[in-house]
Amino acid sequence: MLVVITTAAALIVITVLIHGIGTTRWLDFLIRRHTGTDGRFRPNSPLLVISSTALLLVALHLIEIGLWAVTYRVLVPDQLTTFEQAAYFSAVTFTTLGYGDITLSSAWRILSGFEAIDGILLIGWTTAFLFAVLQKIWGNRIHE
Repeated sequence: MLVVITTAAALIVITVLIHGIGTTRWLDFLIRRHTGTDGRFRPNSPLLVISSTALLLVALHLIEIGLWAVTYRVLVPDQLTTFEQAAYFSAVTFTTLGYGDITLSSAWRILSGFEAIDGILLIGWTTAFLFAVLQKIWGNRIHE
């Protein structure tokens, strides 16, 4: 059980760092590239900003899901026999869909619960980040 909890804690820390670095760097980029000297988004770039932000956030989630999938392949290769199977299990778990068509043995199933907690946290963060970007864009339009 200690190995499972330690592994889960390490993965959560790593995925939070990935998300934190990714969103912080992206925000810095958006500010440098798409705002004027007044800090407002330029009127010609909202769609580009929104769509590229959404794509970046999905890419971060795919990296995080992939990290969990690699971990499953290393820890339980007899239960998740291919990377595709591990990635599918990870995506279903991370997004909390939990179809139940693939399950881990009792010794490892708590790990998937930790992944679901991680997914909820990071998907919530993504939603808040995307909303903040949209709010900034919409705020500019309202005040024009």
